[in-house]
Amino acid sequence: MTQQLDFSALWPYWPELLAGLWVTVQLTLLATCGGLAIGIVGAAIRSGRPGWLSRLWGAYVELIRNTPFVVQLFFIVFGLPNLGLKMTAGEAALLAMVVNLGAYSTEIIRAGIQVTAKGQWEAGRVLGLSRSQTFMRVVLPPALQRIYPALVSQCIIVMLGSSVVSQVSYEELTFAASLIQSRTFLSFEVYLVTTGIYLLLSIAMRQLMMAAGRKWLGVTA
Repeated sequence: MTQQLDFSALWPYWPELLAGLWVTVQLTLLATCGGLAIGIVGAAIRSGRPGWLSRLWGAYVELIRNTPFVVQLFFIVFGLPNLGLKMTAGEAALLAMVVNLGAYSTEIIRAGIQVTAKGQWEAGRVLGLSRSQTFMRVVLPPALQRIYPALVSQCIIVMLGSSVVSQVSYEELTFAASLIQSRTFLSFEVYLVTTGIYLLLSIAMRQLMMAAGRKWLGVTA
């Protein structure tokens, strides 16, 4: 006996899926901006002179890269309140994604900086630029050009990882899909549609970020 697929039964639930998609898009946009900003700062610290701040940042990177994202999320949601730091599910989800992307992007950007010719630092000094100005204007742009595709891929991975935040009842796309499945019992149909939405979102995100990279950074890949 074969079961007939019934995608038409999902039509009344499209507003809920679209609402969940919009939450995922907003969460991804904010997490990407915050995570990349942290990554640039971290890469500058890790690429500078060795010191206590560099070692502390290195410990943060190793902690995040070697623990599951879901554990990091649960620690923020359930652990931090014991320290008096209470936040909503949305704030916790955003913080977890920013912290996670910040650690990974730190190492990706640092890899691009490490292969930068020493002469660029010297050129900055000759032009009378401070070390921070040399980093932002001379060293960072070509470093980002080299590692930009890897950075885009990491941002997409974090976006896909946002599905985990449904575990703390944050009403993003996966939460909406699970809620619809519990009402309709159309598991295959619901999650097939959700898979397609994530696939399209990933493709659109990659295309938009690569277009931005070509326009603002001169990325050719």
